[in-house]
Parts: sequence; C-alpha cells; structure tokens
Amino acid sequence: MATSIAWHETASRINQFYRLTKPRVVSLIVFTAVIGMFLAVPGAVPIDILLLATLGIALVAGAAAALNCLVEQKMDAVMARTKGRPLPQGKVSVPETLFFLLLVGGLGLFILYYWVNALTMWLTLATFVGYAIIYTVILKPLTPQNIVIGGASGAMPPVLGWAAVTGEVTSDALLLFLIIFAWTPPHFWALALYRKKEYASIGMPMLPVTHGDQFTKLHVVLYTIILCLVTTLPYITQMSGLIYLVSSILLNGVFMYYAIEIYRNYSDQLARDAFRYSILYLALLFVALLVDHYFFF
Repeated sequence: MATSIAWHETASRINQFYRLTKPRVVSLIVFTAVIGMFLAVPGAVPIDILLLATLGIALVAGAAAALNCLVEQKMDAVMARTKGRPLPQGKVSVPETLFFLLLVGGLGLFILYYWVNALTMWLTLATFVGYAIIYTVILKPLTPQNIVIGGASGAMPPVLGWAAVTGEVTSDALLLFLIIFAWTPPHFWALALYRKKEYASIGMPMLPVTHGDQFTKLHVVLYTIILCLVTTLPYITQMSGLIYLVSSILLNGVFMYYAIEIYRNYSDQLARDAFRYSILYLALLFVALLVDHYFFF
C-alpha cells in the first residue's frame, strides 16, 4: 500500500514537470522540425540524426516553455486559461523549475552539439533566447506587436530540422520559416480576441487591448492574406508540386473564410474555432509538403 502511494506521488510529480514543458505546444514545434528534416533530403533521414535531433530540439523547446511559465507565473495565476499550470497551483517551486529547465535545456544542447552538429545547437540556443527571453521578458509586456516580432523564434523549428540533416540553412529552409512567421499573427490574434479581458486584467498590451477589436480583426484578415501569398512560394520556387499547391489552396480557403467571418460577424466561439483550425492548418500544410516531397522523389 505504501509503495503504491509513493509511486502515485512520484508519477504525479513527474507529470507536473512534464506539464511545465507545454507538451501540446512543443509537439507542434517538434512536428515541424521533423518535417524540416525530411524536406531537407531527397531520400530517408539518417535514423540517428532523426532521433537525436528530435530529442535535442524537444528538450530545449520544453526548457523554453518552462522558463516562460517561470517568468509569467503571476500572470498565469490570474488568467483562466493558465491558472491551472503547476507553478500557480504550487505543485512545483521556483527553484525546482529553474533546476529542471537548466537540466533539460542543457541536456538538449549537449545532444545537439555532440551528436548532431554545432550549427543546429547554436540556432536552437538562439531560438531559446528569442522565445524565452526576448519575446517573453522584453517584447510581450512592451509592445502589441510582440507576436509579429517574437514570431521569428516560433518559426525556427523547420530551420533547425533542416540544419540538423544538412549542416546548413538554405533558401528552401527559410521558406518554411517564412510560412510559420506569417501564420503566427492571425493564429494568435484569434486567441487574443476572445481572451482580451484576461489580457487587459494583467496589463498585457495585446493588440485587441491596445488598439481595439476592429483593428485586430482587420489585421487578422490582412495577415491571413499575407499567409496565403507566402504559402504559394514553395510551388513558385519549385520546392514543391501540385499536391502541395492544391492542398494549400484548400487550406487557405478555409483560413480565409474564418478571417473574413471574424471581421464581419465576430463571436468568441468563431474566434475559438479559428484558433483551433489554425493549428490543424499548419500541421496539414506541412504534411502536404512532406507528401508532395516524397511523391515526386
């Protein structure tokens, strides 16, 4: 009985640290990084690079998420979306979180440097600094353009995957970066619209708080148009073929529908649906790139 209780408590503690890494967010990061690896080569990705690079990138991404939780714990305690996180709930302490993120992040960087390549390690470290420090600490509380500027770090995963396999960053890798960079504002502003009151309550200068709903809705439309244009570039540059082109047109059509409806007939439910679709959109877009890549190989 005592052993069972001790095991349950241990498993619960492990789960709390796991939750610090924001696994749902990290899973999308890792997914796009892995797609970047496969798109970087005409054939199969070496299994050792695939596994080690995926592990290293995932660990550093998890460490960045934990640092984000540490920096924003007081704000997280106020917002309904985040008040159940381990730090606001007191399930883990500040020193424990700091030790955990240093251990996990350091291990990830070690794996990337010694078993992948130095370029991937340095790019991953730069991404960590960009997200956890420049975006979270500096930009997020300072400017309503935080998502646009800070989106650069969120757009790096496929570049990291590309560099892990090839040891370089090419124009095709930068196209993948550009797609996620253009996707980030309409994706996140949909969330910001229906969470506006929560952001206002903590003094976070999100676009709906500082410039109002109508201004934000217009920018959702404008950035979705930019996204639709950017996602044609892989086809125009012959990085991909018709499978990707047709898929991107269909996916963009749905995204554009949501953007226009948010502008014309806004509701919180519509914004929630748009936010959820945007996550599915990015995943399916990268799947289309992958299928197209191997279909024409």
